[in-house]
Amino acid sequence: MEARARRKGLLVQHPEADWMAADKAGEMLAALGLRRPGVLAIYKALGAELDPRPLGDLLTKQGWTLALPAVETEDGLLTFRAWMPGERLAHDLAGLPAPLTSAAEARPDMILVPLLAFDRTGGRLGQGGGHYDRTLAALRAGPNPPPAVGFAYSGQETPGLPHEPHDQPLDGILTEAGYIAVRKDT
Repeated sequence: MEARARRKGLLVQHPEADWMAADKAGEMLAALGLRRPGVLAIYKALGAELDPRPLGDLLTKQGWTLALPAVETEDGLLTFRAWMPGERLAHDLAGLPAPLTSAAEARPDMILVPLLAFDRTGGRLGQGGGHYDRTLAALRAGPNPPPAVGFAYSGQETPGLPHEPHDQPLDGILTEAGYIAVRKDT
């Protein structure tokens, strides 16, 4: 797929992008109105995904708590569990690295979302499993849903991504070039 190949090339061209994106954390937090530390749901980067660990490291120094997602039920909704770098992980039902089921559940105050491509209307091309879309829909059906922020290389921007009815839009995108507020007018 073209988006996967492009992302892989961006990893090679910009190996410092994860650190550069972390440097833009203040810009993102200000734009989202997140003035106090809370729970940041990150993900364990696989393949050429932009690695959120530098951002997680920076925000934990500011008092944030980290959580990782896990697919623990057949409906494919994500459960977020508290996690600290170095803690043991196990494969979840989707075969992805996740905290042990003994780790405490954590309700995120912000969710970093991996992606293959994004557009400025909040459209996102994911990996195809639908886990984030289903989880964001469930969270948005309740009170005080956390913002969902795509975490990507700026070169992953793809104008005019198709949007399916079940697709959940991002609230913003953080890249090595800065924070992109999503246009809500399109």
